[in-house]
This record gives sequence, structure tokens and C-alpha cells, in this order.
Amino acid sequence: MFRHENTYSTNAIRLSFTGLAIALLLGLPTAAAAQTKKGDPVAGIAVKVTPEMIGAGIVSSGVALPPIPPVTGNRKNRVQSWGKPLPYPIIIADRRNNRLIEIAPDKSIVWEFPSPSLEVYRGNEDVNFSADGKLLAISEEDNYDLHIVDYESKALTWTYGVPNHRGSKNGLLNYPDDSHLLADGQFVTADIRNCRVLIIDPKTNKETTQWGTPGQCKHNPPTQLAHPNGATPMDNGDLLVTEITDAWISRITRDSKVLWSVKAPKLRYPSDAFPTEDGKHIIVADFWKPGRVIIFDPATRKIIWEYFAEDGDGMLDHPSIARELPETGDILVVDDLHDRVVVIDRQTKKFIWQYGEKGKKGYKPGLLHYPDGVDLDVFRDWKAALKK
Repeated sequence: MFRHENTYSTNAIRLSFTGLAIALLLGLPTAAAAQTKKGDPVAGIAVKVTPEMIGAGIVSSGVALPPIPPVTGNRKNRVQSWGKPLPYPIIIADRRNNRLIEIAPDKSIVWEFPSPSLEVYRGNEDVNFSADGKLLAISEEDNYDLHIVDYESKALTWTYGVPNHRGSKNGLLNYPDDSHLLADGQFVTADIRNCRVLIIDPKTNKETTQWGTPGQCKHNPPTQLAHPNGATPMDNGDLLVTEITDAWISRITRDSKVLWSVKAPKLRYPSDAFPTEDGKHIIVADFWKPGRVIIFDPATRKIIWEYFAEDGDGMLDHPSIARELPETGDILVVDDLHDRVVVIDRQTKKFIWQYGEKGKKGYKPGLLHYPDGVDLDVFRDWKAALKK
């Protein structure tokens, strides 16, 4: 049974409009919308939407949310820390609840963005703050689109791609994974089934950079990529590109120079590699069951740290993202198919913080439904704000 509370006649909307029409109705700038205004037909292949893809529908935790504090920090000069076990609030892409939700270290819900329309916004699977902390970059694999959400106004301000339509031309995507807004305001995504990484300028809807070639899914960066699912910006602007096939991870400059390219050790399905806090090593999750997390040196391929449990409560089921936490050095992991986000102590390898319950899907406080993405809110001093 799938829940569809508060859908404000979503079914009627679904019968009356295509996803593109909804985007136009909401006033969202989209690549396909721009083409339609010029009279060009929207190309692509329509995708059948299943109940699983719809998930819980449009849902909310129902919690009364506190006022949003101003942005006073950034990634280099963060707001005050909460310390162990989780130093900063985290924003979670709660995929099958079709929402973004921010959880403080004390497990209170401080911010939430339910889907404004399932036609346009469904299955958010990655989320990352912009450099100034004011915008959120969203990717939706099986809705075949990308979004920008304004954090403070909770407004969906930009969409790229056509919901429920896949393709490789005319602004269409095919299973886009990962989403980041770069320091210059451009949007980067890994378009998995088109075997490419795209950098798009939201102001013009133009694709300014393409690495990889649709239909040529093999490892030969930057000309060809083998099903990339991650394109993570580093401090100096380089990008870490993760390829699923053979677990390749490459560091590529914005001007398309490959600095290094190595196979991540011991991984079957690498997911969204990130640099460690000092920028010297790589941390990456193995999207498998049982899942694994490793930190390795790309120069030697030597594993620096590893987490792996074959069974029991500590076993991971298709973890999609692992991040090294600032200050503590502990490991934040999205444990997708266990419906939880956890913090693993770096030394003891024990879970020291968890949001969501293993095997229990839901949208009320304390529950998640296939969480898939996460980022740290180092921009707002929620610790001070919640004391008022």
C-alpha cells in the first residue's frame, strides 16, 4: 500500500498534463521548455512510472519547523560544531518519500521540502549545497531530471531534463546521478546511462562541458566513460569522476585534463567518491550487499581504512555515499536499503549515531524511506538557533 496524503489532486494533474506542462505551469526554466517555446518538438522516450517509483507520494513529517537561521558559515569557515557523534546537521535526499529533510545532531527535524508535484519532483536521490549554502542541487535518476531548490524560500527554481522522458539530445538525460553546484554557479551531474558527465549553465541551459560520449560506454576519460555515477568537486575545482564499470575513479580538471585515473580496490559497485577532509585520499562506498566503505590512497591504491560487516545490524545494504566528517574524522554513511543514515566511529568501527530504522520505512519523525543522498549544513548555526 502506497500512501498519497496531501497530494492536492495529484492524480488529476497526472491525467491532465505531461511533466513538461507541469514545469511550465510552475514557471520553472527548463531546457525542454525553452525548445518548446521555439516550436521544436520534445524528443525522447517516455518512461512508465511504477508504484515503486512513486514511493510514498507527497508526504511530510508533520513537525512544526523552527525559523531558519541566517547563513554565517561556509565550507572552510564552518559554524560552531556540535562535536561527536555528528558535528553538523545533515540534509538527506529521502528518495522514496520524495522529500528533502534536514536532521540536527540531536535528531530533531529543522527543515523539510516535500515534493511540490510528483509530475516534476519525484525520487530525489542526491542533494548538495551550493558554495554559498543558499541553494540545493538535486538529481532524480528515475525521473530523468535535475533541479535547483532555494533553501530559504523552499522554492523549486530550475529544472533540466524532461520528467519521465529519457534521451541523450535536446536537453534530455538518461538516469542522471549526483548533483553539485560549482563555485561559478554551473551544475554538474553524472548522466549514467548516457555514459557522460555534463556541466550545465542554469542561466542559459547550455551544456558547457561534456566528458564521455553517449553509446560509447568504456573507460577512456575524458572522451569515453564507463557508466559514471559521481562527479564530485574538489576544493581547487577539479572533479572526482566515479565510473561503475571496473570501479574507476579519475581526477579531472575543469579544462578536461586527466590528472590520474585508478581502479578503487575491493569494490564491486563504487558510488560517489569523495576526497577526504585533507584532500589526500579518497573515500567511497560500495553499493552492494553486504556493502563496504574504503578510504584509499590514489597514488598507491593502498587502503587506509575500511568498514565491512558480512551480517548483523552493522551490515550495510547498498550504501550510496560515505563522507569523512570534519573535526572528528568519523564516517557518515547513507545505508540506502536499510532506510537509515549512520555515523561510524573511525577507531572502533561501531555505529555511534543513526537516523532511520533498519528495515522500517516511513516518513514520520525518526523514519526514512530509501535515503540516497546527504550533505552537511555547515552554513547555518542551528545549534545556537535551537537554544533560543
